[in-house]
Amino acid sequence: MKLNDIRDNDGARYKSKRLGRGIGSGKGKTSGKGVKGQKAREGVSLNGFEGGQLPIYRRLPKRGFVNIFRKEYAPINLGTLTKALAEGRLPAGEPITEDTLRSAGLIRTGGKIVGVRLLANGAIDRAVSISVSGASAAAVAAVEAAGGTVTLPAPKAEAPAEG
Repeated sequence: MKLNDIRDNDGARYKSKRLGRGIGSGKGKTSGKGVKGQKAREGVSLNGFEGGQLPIYRRLPKRGFVNIFRKEYAPINLGTLTKALAEGRLPAGEPITEDTLRSAGLIRTGGKIVGVRLLANGAIDRAVSISVSGASAAAVAAVEAAGGTVTLPAPKAEAPAEG
């Protein structure tokens, strides 16, 4: 075998369509685009354009208020904590913090998440010390009933009103 005998496998090279080569080719004149003008060009950007009619995103009413300063908390349930403790993903005797939950992969991270909120879905059967950003009253009661403690950050004092 010589270098000049080497050929590509069948179908290895795609033969491109020859566009705009007369009506007999089947891809003449408009080259399969169907129209002239903006839609026949590359890089056409007509999303939302409805031919001069008022687009639907402008016809429909906008509702509500979106707070751009909203803080999101990653939820963690008591049942998830119990399961993680049983599996050994969390240290049994040590206090549980947001960092230990994050390193164990139990909470979602990223985005606008600023803390962890403990919720009362499920049951807890052992005394644990948990330090989180927030907790529901039912979750705090369930942990304390099992002999554990929930530590929440101290609420910020509001500035006195002037006037």
